[in-house]
Amino acid sequence: MSAQKNRVATGGRIDRSKPVRFSFDGKTFYGYQGDTLASALLANGVTLVGRSFKYHRPRGIVTAGPEEPNALVEIGTGAYREPNTRAPQVELYDGLVTTSQNRWPSLDFDIGAVNSTISRFIPSGFYYKTFKWPKDGWMFYEKFIRQAAGLGTGPTETDPDRYDKVYGHCDVLVVGAGPTGLAAALAAGRTGARVVLVDEQSELGGSLLSERDRTIDGKPAAEWVAAAKAELSAMAEVSLLTRTTAFAYLDANMLSLVERITDHVGPSAKGPRQRLWRIRAKEVILATGAIERPLVYSDNDRPGCMLASAARTYVNRYGATPGQRIVIMTNNDTAYQTAIDLVAAGVSVAAVVDLRANPTGALPQAARAKGIEIIDNSAITKVKGTKQVREVEVQTLNADATGVVGSARHLYVDTVLSSGGWQPTVHLHSQTRAKVVWDDAIQAFIPGPIMPGQNNRSVGAARGLFGLDAGLKEGHQAGAEAAARFGFSNSAGQAPSADAEPEGQPLRSVWIVPSTVPVGQGGKHFVDYQNDVTAADVKLAHREGYLSVEHLKRYTTMGMATDQGKTSNVNALAIMAGLRGMNVPDVGTTTFRPPYTPVTFGVFAGPDKGDFLDPIRKTPLHQWHADHGAPFECVGQWHRAWYYPKAGETMHDAVNREVKATRDSVGIFDASTLGKIDIQGPDAAWFLNMVYTNAWTKLEPGKCRYGFMCGEDGMVFDDGVTSRISENHFHMTTTTGGAPRVLSWLEEWHQCEWPDRQVYFTSVTEQWAVIALNGPNARKVLEKVVEGIDISEEAFPFMTWRDCKVAGVKTRIFRISFTGALSFELNVPPSYALQVWRALMDAGEEFNITPYGTEAMHVLRAEKGFVIVGQETDGTMTPQDLGFEWIIGKAKPDFIGRRSHLRSDTKRPDRKHLVGLLTENPKEVLPEGAQVVEHVKDKPPMTMIGHVTSSYWSPNAGRSIAMAVIKNGRNRMGQTVYMPYEGKVVAAKITKPVFLEEGEKANG
Repeated sequence: MSAQKNRVATGGRIDRSKPVRFSFDGKTFYGYQGDTLASALLANGVTLVGRSFKYHRPRGIVTAGPEEPNALVEIGTGAYREPNTRAPQVELYDGLVTTSQNRWPSLDFDIGAVNSTISRFIPSGFYYKTFKWPKDGWMFYEKFIRQAAGLGTGPTETDPDRYDKVYGHCDVLVVGAGPTGLAAALAAGRTGARVVLVDEQSELGGSLLSERDRTIDGKPAAEWVAAAKAELSAMAEVSLLTRTTAFAYLDANMLSLVERITDHVGPSAKGPRQRLWRIRAKEVILATGAIERPLVYSDNDRPGCMLASAARTYVNRYGATPGQRIVIMTNNDTAYQTAIDLVAAGVSVAAVVDLRANPTGALPQAARAKGIEIIDNSAITKVKGTKQVREVEVQTLNADATGVVGSARHLYVDTVLSSGGWQPTVHLHSQTRAKVVWDDAIQAFIPGPIMPGQNNRSVGAARGLFGLDAGLKEGHQAGAEAAARFGFSNSAGQAPSADAEPEGQPLRSVWIVPSTVPVGQGGKHFVDYQNDVTAADVKLAHREGYLSVEHLKRYTTMGMATDQGKTSNVNALAIMAGLRGMNVPDVGTTTFRPPYTPVTFGVFAGPDKGDFLDPIRKTPLHQWHADHGAPFECVGQWHRAWYYPKAGETMHDAVNREVKATRDSVGIFDASTLGKIDIQGPDAAWFLNMVYTNAWTKLEPGKCRYGFMCGEDGMVFDDGVTSRISENHFHMTTTTGGAPRVLSWLEEWHQCEWPDRQVYFTSVTEQWAVIALNGPNARKVLEKVVEGIDISEEAFPFMTWRDCKVAGVKTRIFRISFTGALSFELNVPPSYALQVWRALMDAGEEFNITPYGTEAMHVLRAEKGFVIVGQETDGTMTPQDLGFEWIIGKAKPDFIGRRSHLRSDTKRPDRKHLVGLLTENPKEVLPEGAQVVEHVKDKPPMTMIGHVTSSYWSPNAGRSIAMAVIKNGRNRMGQTVYMPYEGKVVAAKITKPVFLEEGEKANG
């Protein structure tokens, strides 16, 4: 096993009896069970782990948590490869394969590093100014820009992992299982409330996992955490979710969580890899802690530059030190605890460089007692080394910390730790659309008032209360009060207590640590590590007028990387505030949006992928169609028979035969997929009168009516035939793909606009199988099998319905037509559909009855000029545009969309109208979607006046036919227009959109 030169001899929560083998960039290393990839790399002395996005500068590990901006790696191989994973969150498992990214040809030698040498020519916003010339150059530039964009390489294979989805409810959801969150969960759980405790780490404890000698209730912190876990695990109503990130706070106290179930085991694991939780809580307690800010100093991105708290975590929790000789720069007391812990672990600390003068707090005093040198009122002004820190220069600050004085002191170190204060983790609070407010005492943003309907409270460090004892007590109080609000007994027990915090001094805000040269003229002061945004870029944005926080963000890309600026946002805002002569809160803040950390697409899909992505709906006659050779097309979720080819037939041949047979004799069609909605109630007729454009209140029972529905904008939304079953009972049909949308739309208007109306909607699409019998011989076929009614034209006229029996099966027949031919639509119970279908096929044998599919159905309806909503319409067509002025109820006082029909724009004479097109060459079938122009030019652009919506070969017309929407089309009858496509131009004459005038009609 290779030596781990930076592994301390003892300590940490790793299991040293279980070594784990892994690789990084093809080289094999060893760590221990309990390590993360970051801790194991540090233990092995690996400091260079990546290259920066823009300048390709060498980068190392900066943090020990999800805020990591630099150490983004690819894990796994082949289909299991996942880019942009954060090394501090990747748990080590045997055989883990990891690769650095954003470098070529290798991490050690990256050609892209040339960008760093020309950095002065490519500052923030350079692309806005650079790629404008020559005028046609963008198509050339785009190839290279796209190649350079992004980090990592996504797998091209299908994701082999499984994912799961779960919905949950609880009384109290506690986010964060550090000391404050544990205290809150214990208090609420003891009352009997249903509690869910969530934490992104592999074990409970939060910041306590990085402590060496803190005590709670008189016992070591680790023992207290273990006892708390045991107590919580024994509570029947408490759920503990480790390795689970709360990444989104949605409306009405709904939170989205992602649980990493087997990521720490690897591809060999059984069961789902991750699980998406959607939990609605009565109250949410946000105990999300705080994130340490780095100091912005010259060349602060060198491998070996790290946050002080991260180094403390690595040495105390993982038994790994980030280097052999370390210097710390700080503006507050907390970094001194890191220095003390490093020395206790046997690590050499060269000095603590404090931006403050004469720090006298308890922790600085303890550091001095350990023999740690403190260089006060000073700053690190230069970091030397390219792929590893080698040396730093330290100089004294002037009175206002805007510059340095005196000569430089040289310290030979391999690691620089910094601490610029702490920012409460307000991301989930911010996602609720609640504001944050500035706290001068801690120089950070804290949660402001909560939003109505979002019942939550932030506690402990998450609201800027940093003491351990204070956090424990506040967490306990929050849990007890939350449970009490929902009626649970006041038995939360005693609040845990910890030793008093050492007295300290306030931090000193130095937002840009000065060096010997002005910012931007020497080393780089990085603010946003991941997007390579420097303090000089913020100054440039200020000079160019991008003063708004949102403009600053977009101009520099500050805070727009995968870490959402967790370590950079406050520093950037403070720098801009200084440039504008304002206080930090007056500059404003950016908005934190979900997800808190990146989430794999797979977990959103869950099990809904492949055949499970969308339900596959089949009609009761599906197997008959398959047995008779029909291929299927997807219409919404339905699989519909497309056509029925005979031996040797092409699709074109089969469709022509089906269309001709139906028009000449009789065809049979499976129309079961039509949307069907049962509407009942005393106000049913009134409601239909409002949602349809034509009149419905006087429709008699037993009769049917065709209607258009429009949106509030007056545009056609859906169409269909609705029949009156009785005084307060209607049967509505909709388009196949529009049925769910129409039902939701009806419910929305009922529940939101007219809740007092007594009307009820029920989807009955799958309660009726529908068989359409079409053609001049349709009546003759039906007469053989119908029972109980007279189906003559006189007794059973067009647009009426009757109940009867067909082949012994109770049937409801509607005399409606979508082919323009004599038609009967038979609605039967699904389990009897095949029986009725076969009876009709047998009865129609002497008439050469022909089953036809959806393609023939399209041709048949187009021959008669019938429209399909969604094909002849695109959300911009009114009924009048389609030539359906007659369907607008002139005497109706109101209907949805009526007011929009009165607008001047919807009454313009030059709007697009539905027309027919007949090509000059009758054999030329236009492609649907072809653009229509009035005048042809040698090359684009040309003025387009419309497009082709439907186009077919009609065997009955003996030529091609097409429908189109064309500007002022109805006033262009007989005019010739042109369709340029595929290197040719096709001419066509504008006609009425009806191509068969002769023959038996629907009411024949």
